[in-house]
Amino acid sequence: MPFYMHENDFFREFTLRICGSFDLGEALWRCLLYVRADMPADELMLTVFDPGFGFLEVVATATEKEGITRSDKITMALELRQQLEHVEHYPRVRICNDVWQDPIMERVAVQYKWPDSSLIVGRLVIQHNFIGSLIVRADGKDRYTKEHARLWSLVNEPAGIALANSKQYYELLKLKDLLADDNRYLQNELRRSWAEKIVGADFGLRDVMEQVVKVAPLTSPVLLLGETGTGKEVIANAIHNLSPRNNGPLITVNCGAIPESLIDSELFGHEKGAFTGALTERRGRFERADKGTIFLDEIGELPPQAQVRLLRVLQEKEIERVGGTHPIKLDIRIISATNRNLEKLVATGNFRDDLYYRLGVFPVRIPPLRERKADIPALVEHFVQKKAREMGLHSVPTLAPGAIDRLMRHDWPGNVREVANIVERALIQSNGKPLLFMNFMTSPGDTNQEPAAGQEPIGLTLEEMEALHIRRTLEMTRGRIEGKDGAAVLLGINPSTLRARMRKLHISFGRKQTLQPA
Repeated sequence: MPFYMHENDFFREFTLRICGSFDLGEALWRCLLYVRADMPADELMLTVFDPGFGFLEVVATATEKEGITRSDKITMALELRQQLEHVEHYPRVRICNDVWQDPIMERVAVQYKWPDSSLIVGRLVIQHNFIGSLIVRADGKDRYTKEHARLWSLVNEPAGIALANSKQYYELLKLKDLLADDNRYLQNELRRSWAEKIVGADFGLRDVMEQVVKVAPLTSPVLLLGETGTGKEVIANAIHNLSPRNNGPLITVNCGAIPESLIDSELFGHEKGAFTGALTERRGRFERADKGTIFLDEIGELPPQAQVRLLRVLQEKEIERVGGTHPIKLDIRIISATNRNLEKLVATGNFRDDLYYRLGVFPVRIPPLRERKADIPALVEHFVQKKAREMGLHSVPTLAPGAIDRLMRHDWPGNVREVANIVERALIQSNGKPLLFMNFMTSPGDTNQEPAAGQEPIGLTLEEMEALHIRRTLEMTRGRIEGKDGAAVLLGINPSTLRARMRKLHISFGRKQTLQPA
């Protein structure tokens, strides 16, 4: 058969299979079974690129056994995103006979733990926009030729059409089921359950989730350590829901929010007439958590007398109500959390050492967001969708180019809670336009926040760059402007000229400056 006739058959048969099902996993599987006769093929993969969030999403894969629909997001560095976005500068089809030599596909290979592999990557472009990739993979190096690449180039357009059709189909299904989804969402919010996936569980929180899986089936106390806003309550919910107690209650107590005079009654309950105003008997939080879990947030704020009674709960598995005369046995698991240094509190006598050792049987440290910045794109996507739904927006705004890079430069002292607040604030002020996050990255009263030293600022104006350089030079000279060790000498300008530039750029100096001169 002439080669051109074989090309026509390949195009027709592949198109029938890729467009024959809205289920991309099944469609890819059918395609794989067909193409194996013409080229090496151990796996097919379809990806979608999101330029706003800067990640490559694997939406479907197929092996000889089965096809799977996925939603695995892989964050791409800025230089790799530029390769993906600029369709005119890069070939539509490329051969990679060693996956470890391709910086984009290497990230995918690490994610899926591929062996040494060869690839042909077809870039799916519709109306001059890159929407994703169709990839064929074979085990081993040097498996593909130019003839294989030519054959693969024939199916770019039908694959792109199938991908677009599938996305539209599932969007229609989402709209059709919107009322049912909203109802389930409201129920989940009321139950405060861990039904949804924890953002970052596969990346920045991977180590945390491995510890959660280990300790969840047990009854041992767990101590969650982390800064404010890192999501300690979410992790506590995860431990409870993965435990055999998940059908029992999960009672949350903020130890720092209960007045010291009421904390015994709140935690352990009271008998009728135990004190003035105790008109009826009352069960405390511990009793309500029987056969389940109690989560003691901000445990470092617990007053001394409550610490003594909590120690008894841990030792004897029983409580006694205020004004009561007999103990009440409990079957309860205790999860505690704090953003304070309990070891220092023990050293200063503000926290009992015996209680600390019993609560800290299995400590879990939740890293701050600045240590897991790879989670920021997924967190932003999560909160944009969540907040837009809560606010009743008719459409979800996209992210402007450079927005994610701006967020990645921020240190996030408020952690995940700060991300949620900044996203909500940006949605309120967006008026349906792409989200820029230009004016949301400074703390109240801080108008001079800048990228950390060593980070490359992106998207700044010339004046902003000049102001940033002057401030960093002043930091090096400890605020000194004149003299041989002054900023003017380092910058190569006259001190009077430097002061004039600082006035124009609203940089304080002299008595107004916050830096101490040397």
